[in-house]
Amino acid sequence: MIFLRRQLPLVITFVTGVLFTAQYYVPHPRSELMLTEVTKWLQIIGGFALVLGVTSLFHIHAVKIRRKEPGWGYSLVLYAGIFGTIAVGFSYSFAAGQWVNGKETINGIMTAFGWIYLNMMVPLQGSMFALLAFFIASAAYRSFRARSREAALLLIAAVIVMMGRVPLGELLLPVSGDITQWILNVLNASVRRAILIGISLGAIALSLKIIFGIERAYLGGGKE
Repeated sequence: MIFLRRQLPLVITFVTGVLFTAQYYVPHPRSELMLTEVTKWLQIIGGFALVLGVTSLFHIHAVKIRRKEPGWGYSLVLYAGIFGTIAVGFSYSFAAGQWVNGKETINGIMTAFGWIYLNMMVPLQGSMFALLAFFIASAAYRSFRARSREAALLLIAAVIVMMGRVPLGELLLPVSGDITQWILNVLNASVRRAILIGISLGAIALSLKIIFGIERAYLGGGKE
């Protein structure tokens, strides 16, 4: 029984991995049908996993609120946001106004959920990334100190790219636009391809380790 409990997941993983690896090289209608059916089942399993994840999230924050741990007020905000969004999502649609040339005009019907997304979620995302820009600028200032030749080249390239990406920079240094495009299309593109090739090889290696049972972390434990 213990043997089956340990080895059965490995057997299922091996058979499934080999089967769907070979599926990409078999241009047959049955192969495509099998992939379609499995994709549907993955969506169903993903739905149950989503329910499990939301339940776990509720439980964690409920414990935090009950014990009044540090930051438990944010858990209340989380509950209010989740239940409020769910309630509004089931509400009736209403006409959303839009300001055009200083006048409010009705440009169609928008659901309440869509209104919340456009008027709350999008501004919050913009604010978060606006704050992130200051941290990026601070990190860039610390990283781009010309302590070596490589750092000096990185600093020069960064300055040229930043100047070539804004109208004021191109006005002060007109040639920066062309140099920026060359850096992005030639130097940056070649490095990006090398990184993507390395990531792909790493993904292939990890997939083979999982298929052949070498990597077993997904079972809840390490290697055996």
